[in-house]
Order: sequence, then C-alpha cells, then structure tokens
Amino acid sequence: MTTQDVDDAVREKKPVAERRLHPVTPLRRAWAPVAVVIGWALHDPDQAQRQLTRLTTTTLLIALAVLVPTAALYGFLSWWFTHFAVTESELRIRTGLLFRRTAHIRLERVQAIDVTQPLLARVAGVAKLKLDVIGADKKDELAFLGEREARALRAELLARAAGFAPETAHEVGEAPARELLRTPPFQLAISLLLTGSTWGALAAALVVPPVLWLATHSVWTVLATGVPLLGAAATSSVGRFVGEYDWTVGESPDGLRIDHGLLDRTHETVPPGRVQSVRIVEPLLWRRRRWVRVELDVAGSSNSVLVPVAPRELAEDVVARVLPGVSVPAAAALSRPPRRALRCVPVWWRGHGLAVTEAVFASRHGLLRRRLTLVPHAKVQSVRLTQGPWKRLWRLADVHVDTGANKSVTARLRDAQEAAELLRAQAERSRTGRRDALPDRWMA
Repeated sequence: MTTQDVDDAVREKKPVAERRLHPVTPLRRAWAPVAVVIGWALHDPDQAQRQLTRLTTTTLLIALAVLVPTAALYGFLSWWFTHFAVTESELRIRTGLLFRRTAHIRLERVQAIDVTQPLLARVAGVAKLKLDVIGADKKDELAFLGEREARALRAELLARAAGFAPETAHEVGEAPARELLRTPPFQLAISLLLTGSTWGALAAALVVPPVLWLATHSVWTVLATGVPLLGAAATSSVGRFVGEYDWTVGESPDGLRIDHGLLDRTHETVPPGRVQSVRIVEPLLWRRRRWVRVELDVAGSSNSVLVPVAPRELAEDVVARVLPGVSVPAAAALSRPPRRALRCVPVWWRGHGLAVTEAVFASRHGLLRRRLTLVPHAKVQSVRLTQGPWKRLWRLADVHVDTGANKSVTARLRDAQEAAELLRAQAERSRTGRRDALPDRWMA
C-alpha cells in the first residue's frame, strides 16, 4: 500500500487510527510554565528578589493557586492534542497546543529506533521512543509510552521498515537477541582509572583554582573556573561509569542491540549495513591488558560507542558482526610512512599506518592513544589527495576518504607516487563495492 492508497483511504473516510501517549505524560509537560518562571528569575535575579520581598503570604498563596492549575492544565492539553499513527509507509506525529506540527517520518529512512528510560520513567513503568531519521538534525521522539507498548511499537516499526505487510507487522514482535559481550563494572572502573583524560581533568580541577586564587584573590573567579573543571572531571569519570554501566551487546535479526546505564537505562540498536566506519581505540595504559574501545559512525545517528572496553579479541569479534566479512588488520600488516616523513612530523610519524584489504580501507594514527579506523569500500563517498608545499618537497601526500557520516579518514604522509596509485585504486574499489553491496534493510 502506497502513500496514494493511504490518501485514498482518507478520502473514503477510512482514517488511520490515531493513538495517544501514556497518561503520565502530562506530568512531564506541566513543568513548562514553571520553567518559564524559573527562567525569568535566573535572567534577572535582583528584580526577582525585589518582587518576592514585596509579596505577602496571601499573595504568594494566590499565585501558587493560579500557577499550579495552569501548569496542570497546560500539561493535560499538550497531552490531549498529541497523537501518533502508524501507516503502511510512515509514522505520523501530531503535536502542538497553539501551533500545530505534524511530522511524517518515512519508515525506509529510519536509521535507528531506541528505547530509553530515565530514572523516574523506570519507576513509573514508562519509556521514551527515539527515532534517528536520515536528513533530520535531531531525533523525533514519543515520550512517554508504556514500557511494553514502546517495545511493541518499536518492533512493529522495524517490521514495517523491513517490508512486512501491515496486517502481520504487529504480530512479528521483538526479535530475539543473543548476547555477545557484557562489560563487567569492575573492568569499566579500572579502564576509567587508566584513562589519561580522567586524570588530566582531575589534575586541572585541583591545580587551576588555587593558582587563580593566588593570582586574583577573587572567590567568583575561582568558582567560575573551578566548578566547570570539577564538572568535566566528574563527567569523564563518574558520568561515563554511570552511563556505560552494565554495557551489553547482543545480536538480533534487526541489528546489534546495545543496553546500558545505571540510572537512565538505554536500549539502542546499531542498524545493519548502515555503519559508515569503525574505530578501534587503544590508550597507552590499556595496552598491557590488551583492552580496546570500539567507536562507530552511523549516518544520521547519534550512536557513537559500540564497546566501552573489552579484550581485543572479543572486540574484534563484535566488529566482525557490524562489518560482515571484515577482519581487523594486525599491527604488522600496517605499512608505515617512508622515513623521510620525519622531516614533516619528527616523532609522531611512527604512529601512522595504512592497510587496504579487499573489504576495508584501514588507517591508523596516534602514538600514545592509537586509533585504527576501518571504512568499508562500499561506504566511501569520495576520495581526495592533498599535498602542501613542504610535503611536495619531500614527495609526500595525504589521501582522504570521505564517508556518508560526514567524516573523513586520512592516510597521512604517504609516498607521493603511492598516494596517487592509492587514489585511483580506491575510487575503483568504492565503485565496485557499492555495486556489490547488500541492500540496507532491517531484518534482512
């Protein structure tokens, strides 16, 4: 059934059934009027304080008696005028109390559908459905649905995106998942302690404020600098531990399932065939334990972490699930730049490496924090060669590979003749790779 058929059904007075969000949703929306008052108070605190001192107890009670029902009414009306419906080709979301907005989300353009549960939502037994759509700057979402309803709707949308008939899509249900990897909390904590950014942020938070106090003797300057530094230190350590707690990767017909979170629980899906590149990150202090972190780029999706920390062999097995038929090149298989590259980059040239296999373009950079990036040939959008005057003098060039996620992977400091040959060969590999690639379909 096409969009034209749906329009015909509407003309025949057979509208698609619309549904509402969970009844607890008004509690979330009711905060809007309160947030306006708080924003005004923060914008002009002196004026707000003067106004509060003028208020009598009776006036304050009257104001609360007006504000609370107004907030409750706003939340109820926002929920009442929000509907969604699933047609054979799209998800429609109608929102807006004063200004109406209707989103038409084409199912074939959906990149990922995630189920997230903030702490209070877990207590209430509800969940939020987030949709990554190609060409959209931000995620569309349905907040909130009952937990079971959210999972059932997600399964139905994935089934319809995969091509199942509307009358059978709701019967498909959530695809079973087989666990591939689970990160132990102790291993995650140790990995954060062995990460340089954690100690760097903590050192800055402990050293910079005392230095500023000795230089300025201003409490406000110390607070304005120290509080953000402490926040950055907490985010790089405690924040990451809370967010990546109990990280689980499972395999299912609709892609790799990722579940994580201590307070806010998130259920994400890595879309099959839509991963543009994969990075294997190896910090210096992790190498003795042979631990790595795996990151990825998906066009139009915010998913960026596949594995927070895992032994290299286990992580490579997960990478093989994301990029079927791809094996991670060993360190010995990566060719270094020619020795004359040290005249451009004296020490760090040793951290660069390149390997091109039948399946991927693999480039490594970094000496202390190694990053090996894998780009399937079918995902390469364009190839460029750049060469500045100093590199021309030493017959060196860089080859850039652009992917569909607006990212570039660069093979740096290559011999100029090798770079020219690599440019021509990579263009041909990308053309044949796109021709032979399997279609990007859910559950395919």
